[in-house]
Amino acid sequence: MRLKDCHNYHDFRKLAKRRLPSPIFNYIDGGADDETTQRRNSDSFEACDLVPNVLRGVKDIDLSVTVMGQKLAMPLYCSPTALQRLFHHQGERAVAAAAAKHGTMFGVSSLGTVSLEELRRKHDNPQVYQFYFHKDRGLNSAMMQRAKEAGVEVMMLTVDSITGGNRERDLRTGFSIPFRLTLGGIMQFAIKPMWGINYVTHESFSLPQLDEHIDMDGSAMSIGRYFSEMLDPAMNWDDVAKMVQEWDGQFCLKGIMSVEDAKKAVDIGCTGIILSNHGGRQLDGSRAPFDQLKEIVDAVGDKIDVIMDSGIQRGSHVVKALALGAKAVGGGRCYLYPLAAAGQAGVDRALSLMKAEIQRDMMLMGCQSVSDLHEGMLRFR
Repeated sequence: MRLKDCHNYHDFRKLAKRRLPSPIFNYIDGGADDETTQRRNSDSFEACDLVPNVLRGVKDIDLSVTVMGQKLAMPLYCSPTALQRLFHHQGERAVAAAAAKHGTMFGVSSLGTVSLEELRRKHDNPQVYQFYFHKDRGLNSAMMQRAKEAGVEVMMLTVDSITGGNRERDLRTGFSIPFRLTLGGIMQFAIKPMWGINYVTHESFSLPQLDEHIDMDGSAMSIGRYFSEMLDPAMNWDDVAKMVQEWDGQFCLKGIMSVEDAKKAVDIGCTGIILSNHGGRQLDGSRAPFDQLKEIVDAVGDKIDVIMDSGIQRGSHVVKALALGAKAVGGGRCYLYPLAAAGQAGVDRALSLMKAEIQRDMMLMGCQSVSDLHEGMLRFR
């Protein structure tokens, strides 16, 4: 199986599974506890049917959207995800370059493996910086100042990860950063030698956004301890309101799921919210963002940009979310599997295929632009 044989999300997943050592593949692939929420995220779209209109004269399709002041050429963007150079040695460099080619937004995580400054220098498409709330308030301010000086357009605070989810696949393989693998996990690396060759022949793995706080040699702090010791579970709305004022620009909260929280985000001056359950990796049993989208759009959609992620596998999923009122849709695994499979070429192919799907679905729906989509085109079973 080669990249040219990949035509959809499931093909990229299959190729990534063949190329990655099992502990790393399962880190991408897995969710929390029984992974019920992870499955529901995608299944939720299947309970919604599209009702197309015909004879609408849709020769030319405009997929552009504006979200949090950023003009995107397509309504799908690459959500920030951690540890990307662990999946392929190009990491965030591949994702940023592919996103720039397609004129869409990409995100850099606090746990990213390429510095946000390097990516900002190389690409001028909109960049999001995703970070966590630390007990050290000075560190929070320093991270925001660093992003502002780098020219990042959108600040994204993740609010559903004050502690790590219970990811049992990682417990079984011993996956952690730094590596502390079980014997079975070590054997899985041994049978995928090309990954190891690439890992040791390219630049050393690091977390440049947090390199002063996490020692990758294992002598100071692991990723697990970072979540348990440095992040502040006492974070509250007053804390976030101060950060919004300090940033004084486009500021969104990722992990909003309730109407009550969406309204509070409006009240403290956020310009965007992202409906997300972290791809089913945090609270298992939580509601799928697509199922919650209409309720939140109805409540605050005229006051703040509502975005959603989690479970996106098809262009039709994006179209359904846009029809319900989402301003844009984020994807994580939908570009991580392609990244793991083939680096920049994989991400480029995945975005090309998704763009073609969205465009084709728009034509078949009788819609010339994203603004033509509306709730009346959907029926729920």
